Amino acid sequence: MAKISGNEIRPGTVVEHDGGLWVAVKTNTVKPGKGGAYNQVELKNLINGTKLNERFRSAETVEQVDLEYKDFSFLYEQGEALVFMDTESYEQLELQKDFVGERAAFLQDGMMVTVRLYGETPIGVSLPDQVVLSITEADPVVKGQTAASSYKPAILENGIRVLVPPFIEAGERILVDTNEITYLRRAD
Repeated sequence: MAKISGNEIRPGTVVEHDGGLWVAVKTNTVKPGKGGAYNQVELKNLINGTKLNERFRSAETVEQVDLEYKDFSFLYEQGEALVFMDTESYEQLELQKDFVGERAAFLQDGMMVTVRLYGETPIGVSLPDQVVLSITEADPVVKGQTAASSYKPAILENGIRVLVPPFIEAGERILVDTNEITYLRRAD
């Protein structure tokens, strides 16, 4: 780990502060009329998600943490655990569903994900930004409903509900944004 001065913290920088791992979300350099300048930083805890606002003067130093990013392949779901395999060493990693969050529903067999590691401890999982899924149920189109919103609810093969345009029918495959959980377009 490297020490950096408080005014070098930028959004996305991961630091060790007060015994925890924090990522800088927002930073603002403040130069008051009296006194020295400081960096107002909004920090988010990487483990439990709590937020903290902290002032760092240029004379203060903090430990910058370098995270390791590794590619893993999703294997299967086992009860409340999700099993992943390291693509280089073939070691398996079990993570709880709530660690991945609601986006766990988008995991498919063999899907490549990126796991953020601090030492050997996983602290985050990044899924692909887009996945292709089939629609199992879609409401019928109501004629003359163009004055209101022209999107209709549909249920995907993984049970997630999304809004789709009226021309999309059950059985079609669509591209879904896994971050916003929204319809993007028909799959090719």
